[in-house]
Formats: sequence, structure tokens, C-alpha cells
Amino acid sequence: MANAREIQGRIHSIQDTMKITKAMYMMSSIKLRKAKQNLENTEPYFESLQEQLSDIMLHYPDIEHLYFDNRPKDRAETYKKTAYVVITGDRGLAGAYNHNILKESVKIIEADDGPHRLLVVGELGRHFFRSQGYELEEGFEYSANNPSIHRARVIAEWIVELYKEEEVDRVVLIFTQMINSVSSGIRVEHLLPLKTSKFVTQEYIEQAKADQINSDWYTIYPSPKRALEKLVYNYVTGFMYGALVEGSASEENARMMAMKSATDNAEAMLSELSIEYNRVRQAAITQEITEVIGGAKALRNKKKKQAR
Repeated sequence: MANAREIQGRIHSIQDTMKITKAMYMMSSIKLRKAKQNLENTEPYFESLQEQLSDIMLHYPDIEHLYFDNRPKDRAETYKKTAYVVITGDRGLAGAYNHNILKESVKIIEADDGPHRLLVVGELGRHFFRSQGYELEEGFEYSANNPSIHRARVIAEWIVELYKEEEVDRVVLIFTQMINSVSSGIRVEHLLPLKTSKFVTQEYIEQAKADQINSDWYTIYPSPKRALEKLVYNYVTGFMYGALVEGSASEENARMMAMKSATDNAEAMLSELSIEYNRVRQAAITQEITEVIGGAKALRNKKKKQAR
């Protein structure tokens, strides 16, 4: 059995660890609220972009554009060369967050027999894929921490350029999306090429008819095609920003739960150690009292013998 001093040392060590886990919980809580607020602030703008795209696709159904291009059949030998964009974290101590996104990403990539390019956001993810022998996109090294519109725009520009130059035929985005405050799930989004059906839904068509909106109401400068190109670029930027924020929020939420679990476990250990410390201390005190009583008794016996 450990002595009282050893138990006290363990108690102090656990208390110090609890200070760290509580601080990390608070920091993650603040970052989570900030991420949610940023997403809410930008959602109206990007929703408006999607509505404008829907309007153009609805009222100019014959318009052709490379962002909606599924590549002609005569390019079958290079069709479906895919760029995978995977959003991971920069740090650990976030429960199963990084494990889940990396496991699902590997599963998706390994199921693709065709050529692909791999673009990974997050230092931990890049380290993992390199250690597994994957070839990553050269120069694509972006942090997942503190998402910003600027970073999303730079990433969007990179992947749009790959698509425009026909270096890839489609772009697949893999990230973690928050479902609620206690759970999240992996989302796989085929970002490019865009599908008309995603923007021109039956519900949207019926709403446009009800509002009696027609193409005569629109005059688009310099042309619908040029406007579409700019709108799509901004749409991809917005979607990328949303994915970065969702990933960051999911990571911080997972870290909060991990730190709460660690703190709860530490409190349980402290309770057990406190009981053990009191038991050991009580035994030590009892032993000391017994020794004092024994010594006093021996002293009395000695005096009695001397008195005789």
C-alpha cells in the first residue's frame, strides 16, 4: 500500500492536470461559439449567391458552362480524375475527431481505382497521409485552425484552377459536420462539377411560377455566362468556408467532450485517492497512538519494577 506522501503526490498531480483540462474546455467552448457566430453571420450572403445561381440556371436553361461540364465522352480515358479535399485538425486531444475523418477518407480514396490528387487541410492529417505513403498536393499546406474567408478563397481558387485546367474532372470535399451539440458526422460533398438539379429543384420552379418571375425581368451584364463564372467561384468559396468552420466547430466540440470526460475521470480518481489517503492517514495515526500507549505502558512497568 502506498504511503500518505505518495498519495498526496498523486493527488497534486491530478489536480494540476485538471487545471489544464478545464482550461482547454473553456478555450474550446469560446472557439466553438465564435465559429458558430461567424458561420451565422456569413450564411445570408452565401444563401443569396445560391439563389442567384438558381435564378440563372432556371431562366437560362440552355446555358453551357465548364463548372457544369461532366466532360465529353471522348475523354473517357481520363474521366473521373478526382481531387480529394480532406479537412482534418491541426492538433490532437479531440477525442475521435481526427480518427473518424481520416478513417473515412482512406476508405473513400482506396475505393477509387482512378487517378486522384490529394489536398489535405490540417497538419495532423498531412502527417498521417505522408506516414501512410500517400502523395499530397505539393505546396498545399493550410491550417484548419481559426478558419477565415481569405483562407477559404485561396483554397477555392486552387481547386477551381485544377478543374478549369482539366487537371481533374471532379472535386470531392470530405469534412466533419456538426449534427447537434453532442454528435457530428462525416459529410462527402461532390463540389465540382455542379449539378443543375441541385440549384433548380421542383420546389424552386414552383415558387418562381407562383411569384410570376420570368427571364424578361433579368438583364445580366456582361453576360449570363460571365456572371455565372463569378458566382460559382464565390459559391465554392462560401461552401469551402462553411466546411472549414463546420470542421473547426466539430473539432472543438469533440475536444470539449474529451476534456469534460478527462475532468470527470480526474474528479473520480481524486475522490478515490482522498478516501485512500484518509484511510492510510488514519492507519498511521492509529499506529502512532498504539505506539505511544505501548511506550507509556512499558514505561509504567519499568517504574514498577524499579520501585520493588
